Amino acid sequence: MSLACRKFNDHNDRPWLVWLHGLLGSGDEWLPLVNLCAQHPSLVIDLPGHGDSAKVQINDFADMSRLLSATLRKQQIAQYWLIGYSLGGRIAMHHACYGDIQGLCGLMVEGGNPGLFSQQERNDRLEHDSSWAERFRSQPMEQVLSDWYQQPLFSDLLPEQRQQLIKIRCHNDGDGVAKMLENTSLGHQPWLVPVLQQLTLPFAYLCGENDKKFGRLAKHCALPLQTIPHVGHNAHRANAAAFAATVNHFLSLFNA
Repeated sequence: MSLACRKFNDHNDRPWLVWLHGLLGSGDEWLPLVNLCAQHPSLVIDLPGHGDSAKVQINDFADMSRLLSATLRKQQIAQYWLIGYSLGGRIAMHHACYGDIQGLCGLMVEGGNPGLFSQQERNDRLEHDSSWAERFRSQPMEQVLSDWYQQPLFSDLLPEQRQQLIKIRCHNDGDGVAKMLENTSLGHQPWLVPVLQQLTLPFAYLCGENDKKFGRLAKHCALPLQTIPHVGHNAHRANAAAFAATVNHFLSLFNA
């Protein structure tokens, strides 16, 4: 089994950029970035429960990591960088820490949580995610998304931006999203910080300047923070040009 994906700029012989979206997104949301990073070949992936992978299911992070490796093998991708946003960033970090990293050149994570330290925090998060999953299963998608984007994490969104996201994402499969939310809950994710700090791979933690929560988290966990100006949690969507410039500069430091 492998994930739905699409290749771009594959005439280039540099290492691949493998893009992992967040919860409720799809591979397509990366296309502006793919175009701005066109000197590299790109693979955009639809995660389980999303886009053309809506019917694909995984049980946990280890399952997800194996599926990512299987997808890369099927696409004959030998050398690659992982770039992940939010849930995609958490998957990328877990893969770099515990997966088959043969061929992995480096890691760029945008607003991904490296884990919760205490069992109580993890239990609280499981309860929180279970509650949202039940809503995704049982209520109209538009209604749930309207409440989802009122969470403090998305407070920087203007009303029209919020409505645009709801319109784009209201076609998601509620059951598929619910399963992915439950099985990759932050409550199930290991505390990755000690392993991340020992990585010998190039690693950049990208964060919107106005994303105070994840900016503080990156500093607290001593992650290699790079700030994207004038934007919040979804920096690559809000300022694709600045995000791509940061990615391209980071790649250039390693002759990638």
